[in-house]
Amino acid sequence: MCLGIPGEIVEIPPGQTDLARVDVSGVRRAVNIGLLDGQPLRPGDWVLIHVGFALSKIDEAEARAALEFLEGIGQAYEDELAALRDSSIER
Repeated sequence: MCLGIPGEIVEIPPGQTDLARVDVSGVRRAVNIGLLDGQPLRPGDWVLIHVGFALSKIDEAEARAALEFLEGIGQAYEDELAALRDSSIER
């Protein structure tokens, strides 16, 4: 099962307007933010991520609620986090 997972933008590297470094439950990885072109994004913003792409900008309350829900569904969420850890850009 593939889930949309909230992540917090940690950094948008200079000169890379389509990539951001995002923290998802302690796992950091690069995420493509190109689909959100035209929306102002900065560190501290939350985005909903699916297969390496940020699909939408969400507020922190929505992100926290989604994370609580995902933690409650158990194994599917753990599988998604494991996949993120395997593709982590910071180990």
